[in-house]
Amino acid sequence: MATTHLTTQILRQTPPVCGSYRRATTTGTSSSSPLTITFKTRKESSPKNQKFKWARKLSLVEQSSPSKPTVDVEGLATFLYDDLPHLFDDQGIDRTAYDEQVKFRDPITKHDTISGYLFNISLLKVLFRPLFQLHWVKQTGPYEITTRWTMVMKFMPLPWKPELVFTGTSVMGINPNNGKFCSHVDFWDSIENNEYFSLEGLWDVFRQLRVYKTPDLETPRYQILKRTANYEVRKYEPFIVVETIGEKLSGSNGFNAVAGYIFGKNSTTEKIPMTTPVFTQALDPELSDVSIQIVLPSEKDISSLPDPSQETVKLRKVEGEVAAALKFSGKPTEDVVREKEKALRSNLMKDGLKPRMGCMLARYNDPGRTWSFTMQIVQSTSHSSVAAPNH
Repeated sequence: MATTHLTTQILRQTPPVCGSYRRATTTGTSSSSPLTITFKTRKESSPKNQKFKWARKLSLVEQSSPSKPTVDVEGLATFLYDDLPHLFDDQGIDRTAYDEQVKFRDPITKHDTISGYLFNISLLKVLFRPLFQLHWVKQTGPYEITTRWTMVMKFMPLPWKPELVFTGTSVMGINPNNGKFCSHVDFWDSIENNEYFSLEGLWDVFRQLRVYKTPDLETPRYQILKRTANYEVRKYEPFIVVETIGEKLSGSNGFNAVAGYIFGKNSTTEKIPMTTPVFTQALDPELSDVSIQIVLPSEKDISSLPDPSQETVKLRKVEGEVAAALKFSGKPTEDVVREKEKALRSNLMKDGLKPRMGCMLARYNDPGRTWSFTMQIVQSTSHSSVAAPNH
């Protein structure tokens, strides 16, 4: 099954409709990045949700402010910045920072000892080969630290090695008597019911095991900052496209012109390796002013690329940005694409984000021949739209 994505832009975050117990701010991994999104999760915005109270109950730690602080919580936060990136590598985390009877919970896993917690980590390393990305760490209570993270895993036992993505926060309780972590409770962005045992969480795992077949070609690089039930928020690296005028988002007019450029119709007759996806992008409210684009290999520099032979074909660098993507399946007719674009726009606005006009569709096979797609709609926080693949 081929893969297709659609993207639009986010201008700014709008004020939430209701207050939240705690609001989490997500950024890219680089502190110098100007692109930042503040996320107010569905669970935090609901007055009926007691997830953080539940986490504190698990920690068995009274969170009222002590008269004299007995734990260096700031130092522990700094420690986690250094320690958690080793969660799944050969070094591993420092077990001496945890109580022997530490309580670990996520929606589908439960352990009450540090040995059980470390066994779970070892099992994940064997089955999934996880990549853990830590976004931030901060103190959220006198004896509590919260982290935000992304975990990308490939399920190795299946022949197609599907990729599973989880993002969320971890609330870590601190034992005030010894300064060690006595609880670790994970909350996934992609589900509503995060309490153990969550059937919704189990289904979230199984539905990511589906077969996705995309060409084994280079694609634009991105980092997933947040994955909800309806979309992903991604930070893209810069990339270069060759583009020309298109007809409509679901159309293929202009494809031969941009494909001709990489097949040698350029000033030096250079043949450039094929990449994926093929983009169609519209920046106007009616989604009618369309361009069609092919991504060029990442090792290419725009200053050294040959000029297109046709005047209507242009080279352009797309700057790095943050975008939200929605995946969907089926033949990408114009009606389907516009319906999905509206769905993504609606979901982002519900979560307090204001999308800009326009969108981008990304297809992973020849747009004139592919009939079946897994598609995504993406909305961005920067000045231009970006669509990206499902790795």
